[in-house]
Amino acid sequence: MHELALMQELQRIALEAAAAEGAQRIHSLRLRLGRLCGVDPDALRFAFEVVMADEVAAGARLELELVPTLCRCGPCGAPFEPEDVILACPRCGSLAAEVLAGRELELIALEVS
Repeated sequence: MHELALMQELQRIALEAAAAEGAQRIHSLRLRLGRLCGVDPDALRFAFEVVMADEVAAGARLELELVPTLCRCGPCGAPFEPEDVILACPRCGSLAAEVLAGRELELIALEVS
């Protein structure tokens, strides 16, 4: 479960940021996750509950912004949202697609006090 290791790293980042601000509590973390980033949102939520159970982060919230996959077909230029992991253009059937969105894995907000 790489989500556990990911959450441990996010905890480290959050604790360092809280310490730098002189904060005593971590209230929430907000993440942007693309559908293609390889992270299971449910496993990440579970890892969050386990990892963030210490005093500084007890009761903290995890907010996930899920980003859909958006592609552009190379040959015909049509934008599309693929139906599965095969990035086939629904217009012309080509498999030559450029991924425009969906690979994001970003910590976008941290609330501390």
